[in-house]
Amino acid sequence: MRALRVAVAAETLSLAVLLANLFTVHVEGVSSLVGPLHGGAYLAVIACTVLVPGSASAGARWRAWIPVIGGLLAVRRLRLAADRP
Repeated sequence: MRALRVAVAAETLSLAVLLANLFTVHVEGVSSLVGPLHGGAYLAVIACTVLVPGSASAGARWRAWIPVIGGLLAVRRLRLAADRP
């Protein structure tokens, strides 16, 4: 679960950097460095979600595939499932 949270944070932060770059100075070097990092973080979110025990029954696996907010939704769903008795 810790690896999933790190991957979600990396995906969210890299998306924020990409959007800030796009709407401000639009330096192509930033896009070419952070773009693949964002894609890798997105794939890491999916892989980490699949590896978390109980993610299929909690419905987190399909949520992880949603671009932009999927990782956040998956973490929330897993946290809610863990809190249930």
